Amino acid sequence: MRITLTIGAEQLSATLTPSAAAEDLLAQLPVTVDMEDHGGVEKTGRLPEPLSLEGQPEGADPSPGDLGYYAPGNDLVLYYGDQSFFPGIVVLGRLDGDAAERIGALSGSVSVVVEPGQE
Repeated sequence: MRITLTIGAEQLSATLTPSAAAEDLLAQLPVTVDMEDHGGVEKTGRLPEPLSLEGQPEGADPSPGDLGYYAPGNDLVLYYGDQSFFPGIVVLGRLDGDAAERIGALSGSVSVVVEPGQE
């Protein structure tokens, strides 16, 4: 399952890991998510609807390049730096190629259009 993320002129892609949460994300697409930078490691923004936590562990330790969901805030998360284990994090998949570095190079707030990608 692939998605496309468009940030201004940047077009990035990600591959989702099959899960109930990933299916819920796909059902909301296309969606525009306004994202803020947090701690120099991630961009986060609220989704319109919560994602399922069925089958997910209590939390996760995401790596740079992971695409995640922070359940307590109902936030989609793009990890471009190292975040430690935190309760409520769900790893949805991976950003493709050098997307994490490209996201990390974007300063401040961004608006991200998330759409279904091509398989």
